[in-house]
Amino acid sequence: MTIHRTRRALVTGAAKGIGRAVATHFAREGYDLVLFDVAEDALEAVAQDLASDSTRVVTVIGSVASAADCARAAKAAQDAFGGLDVLSHNAGIQRYGTLETTDEALWDEVFSVNLKGAYLISRAVIDMIVEARGSIVHMASVQGFASQEGVLAYSAAKHGLVGLVRASAIDCAAKGVRVNGVAPGSVDTPMLRATVAGAPDPEALWREIGAMHPLGRPARAEEIASVVAFLASDAASFVSGEVLRVDGAMLARIGGSPEKGAKE
Repeated sequence: MTIHRTRRALVTGAAKGIGRAVATHFAREGYDLVLFDVAEDALEAVAQDLASDSTRVVTVIGSVASAADCARAAKAAQDAFGGLDVLSHNAGIQRYGTLETTDEALWDEVFSVNLKGAYLISRAVIDMIVEARGSIVHMASVQGFASQEGVLAYSAAKHGLVGLVRASAIDCAAKGVRVNGVAPGSVDTPMLRATVAGAPDPEALWREIGAMHPLGRPARAEEIASVVAFLASDAASFVSGEVLRVDGAMLARIGGSPEKGAKE
């Protein structure tokens, strides 16, 4: 096994939201970073913010839904840093629709990014992760365990991602590689804010989002990033095949309150 003084991570979806928060957290820990996203201008701005004497940063513009783009990202890591210790896969899209309103094109779009993309980027980097006896952390969702209304393709893809995490963890265990996932509830990101801004009553929707979580608010992206960093670290050296919910107790709650009803 080759020992590296500086850990090296590839972060997908690094231009904004959770991916950017993960990259920022890793930079504070002195990682060398490959940042991978479709949003060129935003990604370059993140790279400029994070590059320092202790953190080397390279960027790759592309989509995880493209095998060729994933291969370019893997090659960038090999060329710049000689390999990888961590893959933090955060790229994803949110689309809405029911069984009746989700057409084949929308279904394929969501699955190509949210599930196939996880497979493609994992497959592109796995040899380097095995060489480093490193780890992979996928960004799942509470909707990989349950579902809201009107998110058929998204929920189905995230359920599939949970299965990918578990199957990969089993397949990679003998090679010393850990594979885990993080399943957030609502997170205050540009993607969520865009959804709220498009609602008929944005303030009411923010209140509803807060009320969905027993802790009374959505997560901050930095809170999710800290869990990713833990799972990627040696502190989680015996954690694999886990999809850790970080949801403010959202899925722990059963709807309704018999005690309250009995008092009314």
